Amino acid sequence: MRAGRVGREGGDAVVTPAPAPPRAVDTGELVRLRTHHPEAVAEAAARRPRRPLVGDSGRLMIVAADHPARGALAVGDRKFAMANRADLLERLCVALSRPGVDGVLATADILDDLLLLGALDHKVVLGSMNRGGLQGASYELDDRFTGHRPQDIERLGFDAGKLLLRIDYDDPGSLDTLESTARVIDAMAERHLPVFVEPFLSRRTPEGRLVNDLSAEAVIKSIAIASGLGGSSAYTWLKVPVTDNPDDMARVMETSTLPAVLLGGDVGEDQESAYEKWRGALQLPTVQGLVVGRSLLYPADGDVTAAVDTAVGLL
Repeated sequence: MRAGRVGREGGDAVVTPAPAPPRAVDTGELVRLRTHHPEAVAEAAARRPRRPLVGDSGRLMIVAADHPARGALAVGDRKFAMANRADLLERLCVALSRPGVDGVLATADILDDLLLLGALDHKVVLGSMNRGGLQGASYELDDRFTGHRPQDIERLGFDAGKLLLRIDYDDPGSLDTLESTARVIDAMAERHLPVFVEPFLSRRTPEGRLVNDLSAEAVIKSIAIASGLGGSSAYTWLKVPVTDNPDDMARVMETSTLPAVLLGGDVGEDQESAYEKWRGALQLPTVQGLVVGRSLLYPADGDVTAAVDTAVGLL
């Protein structure tokens, strides 16, 4: 196994090869490479075969795994489900090996591991940009850009960035996040790099917990705000939730002409209900695909392959 590649080998063929079966992740080899050959990450990024953001299907199916960097490790009632890195990487490799899965959204630590595993060849790679609003922190809405910078995404040859924009009208930290978001959108547009903006109107409960408002009125307003940020919207995509009442989505998605993807959410016992919500919203003209994480990586029945294949089938 050559330095900088752990797991399956990849070539530079123009035609995308059939995905190799996922293998068990050798964390010892990953640690050895990180210890003795840290430049292997950049080398793997430089030789990674790329593809267009949107392929022949015209749809996007992205698996998300940027939750741990915000301290959000829970899946359902399992508080530390995402804390086992080898287990998370193996689930990601399974998901990425499935037909119809276009790529992954994650922070640098996870993407570096996937690069070393050779799991990102011919895949769309989205770098997660602002992870400073730690889950449960008093400063959660002052969501600093502590992840990928625009120059990092450009340097590594990744395909896009993603940022989270939660707005609470009662929290001054939201204004700082709004301003820094606008500047990042500008920086990405200057590099001709797409950026996926995930907007919410949020509020704190009497207990101090931050919750997102998924009413149609709130999602409409969040989309309108996000769409107008920065000096150009040419490279801006939206990453939006399905509203509390899925029947409202047609009205909600009339708010902007920006291309949009649907986000997933936490794991629920009634996963079929989530699939039905996505199926309806995917028929709308501005909705171009799905970006889903825990619902597919940690399904209630434990079958990652079946969960991913079902989601791909919705497209």
